[in-house]
Amino acid sequence: MGVVLNIENGKREAASIKDLIDLTSADMGRVNKLILSKAGSNVEMIPEIANHLISSGGKRLRPMLTLASAQMFGYSGEGHVKLATSVEFMHTATLLHDDVVDESGMRRGKKTARMIWGNQASVLVGDFLLGQAFRMMVDVGSLEALDILSSAASIIAEGEVMQLAAAKNLETTEDEHFAVIKAKTAALFSAAAEVGPVIAQATRNDRAALRSYGMNLGLAFQLIDDALDYGGTSKDLGKNVGDDFREGKVTLPVILAYRRGTKAERTFWKRAIEDNVTDDAGLEKAIGLMTRHGAIADTIGRAGHFGEIARDALAPLEATPQKSALIDVIDFCISRVN
Repeated sequence: MGVVLNIENGKREAASIKDLIDLTSADMGRVNKLILSKAGSNVEMIPEIANHLISSGGKRLRPMLTLASAQMFGYSGEGHVKLATSVEFMHTATLLHDDVVDESGMRRGKKTARMIWGNQASVLVGDFLLGQAFRMMVDVGSLEALDILSSAASIIAEGEVMQLAAAKNLETTEDEHFAVIKAKTAALFSAAAEVGPVIAQATRNDRAALRSYGMNLGLAFQLIDDALDYGGTSKDLGKNVGDDFREGKVTLPVILAYRRGTKAERTFWKRAIEDNVTDDAGLEKAIGLMTRHGAIADTIGRAGHFGEIARDALAPLEATPQKSALIDVIDFCISRVN
């Protein structure tokens, strides 16, 4: 069930993050070893739950951003590996916490940790991973990097609370939604990209460029996820298509379709989202209304806009293989809808 999403008139070569993967492969090997080491514990349940999610096939895009952005400015120490691992642990912790808050049953094609071990264990292991992340940040010895990542952790938590407060509220504005995804998703992308040039002692302008790149990439990434929930596949999403609808999440496609709809259509949305009437027939109708009012296409258009801001943020920087690879990431994130 879904719609075919296509935002390009002229077909480009398929977007890929192969260059990013190749450039960071040696360092990612070290990151993966450190992940396994730092996820270990004498408390048996901790590595079981951590490895359940860590080994489930995510692309590890965020730590690769940290590695590539450090390489881009000639960094040659060990700190970028620890910071990249910290970034991945922060991301993993937020997924464990998200699945509890959202009562999610599936993550990347597998049962969520909460479905196997329960909510309490999932939250506590997420807390353990956050603690390990901060220990690695301290080991690096950069107060500025510690400040950036610890600030991101606070912002992410604020975003979760903002989303909870706005749950099932169909009067949420587009600006309010952007504030949530900027905090929940884009803040970690931004921090992941910025700490690389920080430990490489790059200029303030270079750091600002990577910070802006990461923030706008994160916004584009999340908006594409919002669109894919109504027109993608489980493989694209790492969860079941329609999960946002079934969980009553007010994402941008819902906001646009609700605001542009007739009185009768808004009654449907209230019944679906506020009263939780979200069966397959309701999902099919929701997709039809979104298509009629251009809500999915416009969500993709917003993502493209933020992608261009991310591209422009890198434009003044010296040409390097890492810069080229980071630009490819923008195209890859947006091309997931094609």
